Amino acid sequence: MLELYQFEASAYSEKVKLILDYKQLPYKAIEVTPGVGQIELFQMSGQRKVPVLKDGTEVVPDSTEIALYLEEKYPERPLLPTDSYQKGLCLAIEDWADESLGIQGRKAMIGAFSQHPNFRTALLPAATPDLVKNLVGAVPGDILSILGAGVGFGPEDIKEATRVLKQALKSLCLMLSDHPYLVGDQPTLADLAVAGITMYIKFPSSQYVDLPEGICGKGVPGLADDISYQPFFDWRDRLYLACRKVRVGAPSGGSGPTSINID
Repeated sequence: MLELYQFEASAYSEKVKLILDYKQLPYKAIEVTPGVGQIELFQMSGQRKVPVLKDGTEVVPDSTEIALYLEEKYPERPLLPTDSYQKGLCLAIEDWADESLGIQGRKAMIGAFSQHPNFRTALLPAATPDLVKNLVGAVPGDILSILGAGVGFGPEDIKEATRVLKQALKSLCLMLSDHPYLVGDQPTLADLAVAGITMYIKFPSSQYVDLPEGICGKGVPGLADDISYQPFFDWRDRLYLACRKVRVGAPSGGSGPTSINID
């Protein structure tokens, strides 16, 4: 069986899970413990970032490389159009999702994390003890803003990320206003990448990810709750319903990842 080494709340891991489900490929999600678990990941793949896919003896890091590997190895339910123009457009949108939506979405999410304690604690894994949740929620937002400024997540960075994302969501709404998908008449890598990566902006409306149930449909204030962008999020919900599986029997209705253990 395919093994996906991941962080459950990673949008890039979610992108790969959407692809695996769309292709109807069974897999086992293995949760990487930040820090110590990444040592084992480095030993296996030569790098510490998730996601990483293991298929027998093949080890494939990076969500885009995983998508292309799966497309070649398991061509049923294709991700890429056959038309050259559409294929190029599909790959360009996928790259835009990774390099703009993902990066800016993470900044905006961290901004909301800093300023909204309820959103902050809701992002913690479902099994997090109440004591830890209370401690995380009690950290003042201005302290987190100061810390974030040192790594590119200060107030001005958050403001610019929000501006970029508003324009992106507006563009996506326009692209989807008269078309069922971003490229062609069936889902492609472009759709699955955009849908998964935008998890940082607003979580899916159903329990696809193993996070507290209350987080479903919640997201970055000013983006997730802006009615102007609702057509996009409605489209994404329909895509999820058609393509993503809810893991049966998982602890919180999510994918039920298994943690890496370090000897």
